[in-house]
Amino acid sequence: MKDYKSLRIVFMGTPEFAVASLDALIKAGCNIVGVITAPDKPAGRGMQLQQSAVKKYAAEHGLNTLQPEKLKHPEFLIALKSLHADLQIVVAFRMLPEIVWNMPPMGTVNLHGSLLPQYRGAAPINWAVINGETETGVTTFKLKHEIDTGDILLQESFPIDEDETAGEVHDKMKVIGAGLLVRTVKGLADGSLQEKPQELLISTLGMAIDNTRVVHQDKSIPMHKTSLKHAPKIHTDTCRINWSLTVEEVYNMIRGLSPYPAAFTIMNEKMLKIFRSKKEIVFPSSTEGDYETDGKTFLKFACSNGYIHLLEIQLEGKKKMEITEFLRGYRFNGN
Repeated sequence: MKDYKSLRIVFMGTPEFAVASLDALIKAGCNIVGVITAPDKPAGRGMQLQQSAVKKYAAEHGLNTLQPEKLKHPEFLIALKSLHADLQIVVAFRMLPEIVWNMPPMGTVNLHGSLLPQYRGAAPINWAVINGETETGVTTFKLKHEIDTGDILLQESFPIDEDETAGEVHDKMKVIGAGLLVRTVKGLADGSLQEKPQELLISTLGMAIDNTRVVHQDKSIPMHKTSLKHAPKIHTDTCRINWSLTVEEVYNMIRGLSPYPAAFTIMNEKMLKIFRSKKEIVFPSSTEGDYETDGKTFLKFACSNGYIHLLEIQLEGKKKMEITEFLRGYRFNGN
């Protein structure tokens, strides 16, 4: 049993999502002996070097920071080993080679944005919303060879509201995940956590029915699904709307890809990104994929069982805007 504040911790992360976890660890009194983040990269019109969100936070708090180009580079490995970490923590970082994740005596803990083993992969928040889930959560687990398959330490679930976007779920999740991570560090230090192999959960999924619950530590996590769902990386093809789907499916896709990378369609030979919409369930008079508009207040596209009304959009080459603002300045073909 150890005092968690005495643990030497190396934190690895890059985007703003990871900053919430690093901040929570610092505020809890954890001893962060090193921060590993992505190298500065050129961005913007001037292509000036931009620091990651984690790099900015680390600099503001005087934390020792390493930015390796390659995680297997001998110089980085020597520098990492010199930190003498007891534990490594990974939040929204790249895949680690075994020589890195297996280095500290207490191993490496990852925070993942789903209730594992569901939604393993690069985009768990997006896919949970796209698939119309009413609940998701966060998981801390120990890294091992296969991605997102390590033994579970703690989990916490929370609801996804019917109209929430992936961005809104992300913002809730980063706070909930940060708190779970602090509890994980404390539990590992005092020896109260027991690692749970994901295989034990997977074996229950085939028999899972509504109201079945699987216990994790002092919490019980509902397991309503009968098959594993995956969360692969989002590609451009993923984002193009198929208007032959139902209104509900298209609506969930739009909110599941909002604000980034955004669902899109092609209107008058230009890409039209859709960030917010609303549903109209009615037998459509238009062909799937065709649009209707009064040119002033509404623009809607036909689906298999109704219409999707566009509320916030961005036409290729233009800024993001509300639909009424867009309609005031847009001239449709034939007008």
